[in-house]
Amino acid sequence: MSKHITTAGERLEILSQYRNIAMVGLSSNQFRPSHFAAIYLLAEGYNVIPVNPRESEILGRKCYPSVTAAAAECAIEVVDVFRASKDVPPIADEAITIGAKVLWMQLSVRNEAAAQKAVDAGLDVVQDRCMKIEHARFFGGLNLIGLNTGIVSARPIRRR
Repeated sequence: MSKHITTAGERLEILSQYRNIAMVGLSSNQFRPSHFAAIYLLAEGYNVIPVNPRESEILGRKCYPSVTAAAAECAIEVVDVFRASKDVPPIADEAITIGAKVLWMQLSVRNEAAAQKAVDAGLDVVQDRCMKIEHARFFGGLNLIGLNTGIVSARPIRRR
């Protein structure tokens, strides 16, 4: 039964079960969060499929102009959205059309209408969560993303 995913255990189950991720809005700019998330997920053995109509290749992988175009060539289980909340509805429609299992919206991305439509169509939906951070939290990689480093202050450490 599809649903709005709200618990840590449910997110862990998704991260453990699905490996093929269409990353919508993946940027070729190495300083963008989507780029770092893709590198992390690739290093953890996930198949990241770039979706960005402005790019032809990102991280040595063919980039697709849409989720539908990507699904014509690749198996997609999770549609991971790195776009503004207002841009989610057509992406959710594509996720439904291709038969994705999960619609995952990144940090600060929420669209209740698109989420409910996806749930009604049989997808699990995660909103306002980062796949990279969730994976690191469950599988011990938080220090790789700047968390749990032992530094409590935002001030730089002064070396003498």
